[in-house]
Amino acid sequence: MARGRLRIHLGAAPGVGKTYAMLAEAHRRAERGTDCVIAFAQPHGRPRTEALLEGLEQIPYGEAEHRGTVVTEMDLDAVLARRPQVALVDELAHTNARGSRNAKRWQDVEELLAAGIDVLSTVNIQHLESLGDVVESITGVRERETVPDEVVRRADQVELVDMTPEALRRRMAHGNIHQPDKVDAALSNYFRPGNLTALRELALLWVADRVDAHLQRYRSEHEVSAIWGSRERIVVGLTGGPEGRTLIRRAARLAEKGAGGELLAVYISRSDGLTAASPKELAEQRTLAEDLGGSFHHVVGEDIPAALLAFARGANATQLVLGSSRRRAWQYVFGPGVGATVARDSGPDLDVHIVTHEEVAKGRGLPGARGARLGGSRLAWGWAVGVGGPAALSVLLSAVDLGLANNMLLFLTLTVAAALLGGLLPALASAAAGSLLLNYFYTPPLYTWTIANPKNIIAIVIFIAVGASVASVVDLAARRTHQAARLRAESEILSFLAGNVLRGETGLEELLERVRETFGMESAALLERAGDVEPWTCAGRAGRGRPVERPEDADVEVPVGDHLALALTGRVPPAEDRRVLGAFAAQAAVVLDRRRLREQADRALALAEGNRIRTALLAAVSHDLRTPLAGIKAAVSSLRSEDVDWSPEDRAELLEGIEDGADRLDHLVGNLLDMSRLRTGTVTPLIREIDLDEVVPMALGGVPEGSVVLDVPEALPMVAVDPGLLERAMANVIENAVTHGPPGRPVLVAASALADRVEVRVVDRGPGVPDDAKDRIFEPFQRHGDAPRGAGVGLGLAVARGFAEAMGGTLTAEDTPGGGLTMALTLRAAGALHEPARTAAPPAPRASSAAPAPSASPAPSAPPTEPTERAERAETPDPVDPASPAEPERQSS
Repeated sequence: MARGRLRIHLGAAPGVGKTYAMLAEAHRRAERGTDCVIAFAQPHGRPRTEALLEGLEQIPYGEAEHRGTVVTEMDLDAVLARRPQVALVDELAHTNARGSRNAKRWQDVEELLAAGIDVLSTVNIQHLESLGDVVESITGVRERETVPDEVVRRADQVELVDMTPEALRRRMAHGNIHQPDKVDAALSNYFRPGNLTALRELALLWVADRVDAHLQRYRSEHEVSAIWGSRERIVVGLTGGPEGRTLIRRAARLAEKGAGGELLAVYISRSDGLTAASPKELAEQRTLAEDLGGSFHHVVGEDIPAALLAFARGANATQLVLGSSRRRAWQYVFGPGVGATVARDSGPDLDVHIVTHEEVAKGRGLPGARGARLGGSRLAWGWAVGVGGPAALSVLLSAVDLGLANNMLLFLTLTVAAALLGGLLPALASAAAGSLLLNYFYTPPLYTWTIANPKNIIAIVIFIAVGASVASVVDLAARRTHQAARLRAESEILSFLAGNVLRGETGLEELLERVRETFGMESAALLERAGDVEPWTCAGRAGRGRPVERPEDADVEVPVGDHLALALTGRVPPAEDRRVLGAFAAQAAVVLDRRRLREQADRALALAEGNRIRTALLAAVSHDLRTPLAGIKAAVSSLRSEDVDWSPEDRAELLEGIEDGADRLDHLVGNLLDMSRLRTGTVTPLIREIDLDEVVPMALGGVPEGSVVLDVPEALPMVAVDPGLLERAMANVIENAVTHGPPGRPVLVAASALADRVEVRVVDRGPGVPDDAKDRIFEPFQRHGDAPRGAGVGLGLAVARGFAEAMGGTLTAEDTPGGGLTMALTLRAAGALHEPARTAAPPAPRASSAAPAPSASPAPSAPPTEPTERAERAETPDPVDPASPAEPERQSS
């Protein structure tokens, strides 16, 4: 069965019209005969959106109870049974009510897609998981309902539903988003122009990145080499000289001028290993490029201009920044230089900027060897000097007689020059031609090949020997220089590889991409197989071009052991590069092993943690669960006994014992479930503003009357909390203090305002806790000191801290002056966000009135208030009908 297709309407901000756009798309498809049904839609009472519900079949919603209220949810089973072609599912990031098959609606959508049903859905940019911190820093609101970015990225289509901040605020002012009584508050808080502009930018950039990824994949699949200037990408070519920092800053300014501009700094080293770059300078330039938001790339190329252009076209760059040549004027006789060559060959689709700097025409200025492996131009010059030079010198010396000794020195100079330019063979040719010309023109008898004086024979033989010796020494020095330069280049590449590992860039795909671009390949893949007869599988791949299924199909195969191989396509590099390729292949194998070991370690850690929890749970509850169960069973057995006639008082006492035991079991199981929810991260608080004096007294139901003194001033700022979670946390802390406090010394619960926080301190006069145990008492299944069995399983404080942190607060333990323990619960004050704190004289402390506790367990005895699974947000949930000022602008990717 083919997987269904997912189309997501991504909103730049709440109220831009995502649901309206989704319903309009469904009507368009229905008109073409597509079977479309509404699995779940949330019109929020907006007339124009509700009007679009007409004409579309709607699957009846399911119902679930949530905090005593019946809420509607999508009936996943009904949609699967109906099996439409297209299902409309609103609010992709929604958290399902407790008891649903899946915790999140996007998981429901995954089931629909797996069943072959196409889905139209909606989500706001602030609900993407990776942007949670950014959105909170902009709006001050933490989105509790999120969807993983990968879910949205995997969508077949993402349509951006956009609107300018001004148009959206007009729509809000006209009452098309919120109810009239909430408009002013929304406009002055979440819907401020700055907030909306920032959210819009986030949405545009996110969609632009996705479009860019699709474009790169298309170009790779279709092998498009021409540059498509869809986005400004500036490549800056570096030589390793000091001018590189100037070029990087200039390129960064060019990138800033275009929205979404990208900076790529690239250093090209010759494929033969020649380089005159300073490793320290390159490291500084790499750091500068990354600090300016760019990336650094080290590429090996046969020809620097060609490699630079190939990299720019491969990156789909639109501009190329180069520095003016540092060569001196006389050096231009060897060629036009890299900048002129690149500008000539760049073509009309790539702009080349030549930037001046302080190092222009100052020479290379860097220590290093001359080129070792001679190019064609140098060989040509060597042969020209070695063969044509002696003939030209003979013509010049015909006009003046300097003597045989001086003439030999001049011809020897040409031999040395030929060796320096062209190596051994041109130098030997120069020595042979020079000896013949010396014999013919300058040794008696002249103009004959005969040598009359034996001394002249010895001189010419010595000339040939000296010329050949000089040529061989110069050629040997050049070869040694070549080897040293290659080793230096290899060490630089390997140092970059080691630096990537030290910086944490250990992703397999990133490493393969580094291999591909370093050696100028089309693609790089790491292939593996389980055995000699098993087929090869791809563990990771980077680049474009045809996929490689076997190492034999690649242009270059670098085996790593018996069942792993690095396969590259594009060209066959020199044999000398295989050593560096082998290092990359070995590192790729290490990265693959490390990734798998990390996954195994994570699984083992999870299993070990689960085993530790299970072991501690069994040890903790083996007695605490059995004790109340034994009491309940004994009381029930007694009541069912037919040979005993129980009096009404005895029967009431037995029933009370059953009720007490059931309460203790309820408390134990409640804390166990709470800790399980905290461990799995499924506690999502419903944050709202409330006064402390409305919550704290509710937490005293499990302590004896008169055991707590409250000092909670009515003038305190309101707190932003989940009342149910706060009540449970306070109940656990207070009951723990009462349990460990001395008889007759009531526990003090005092609250006070601290800047933008409200602190609640629970003070007891018990034995206290040593400093080294103050953090340990908040761990699960911890009983401090000699706490007896039956006093709880040691979860009360762990649950209390978990609930406090879930609401954005903290819970810490401190020493009470004079002896005892103080629990400090710090909560976020709502007044710091919305209203000034009220100031009034605090009332005198008042004694609490609480019912007697059925047990001394630190678990709360009051029935828990279930925390919600959905976060209350400051803004209205999502879309709005485009009733007025402007129709939503939409962009698709």
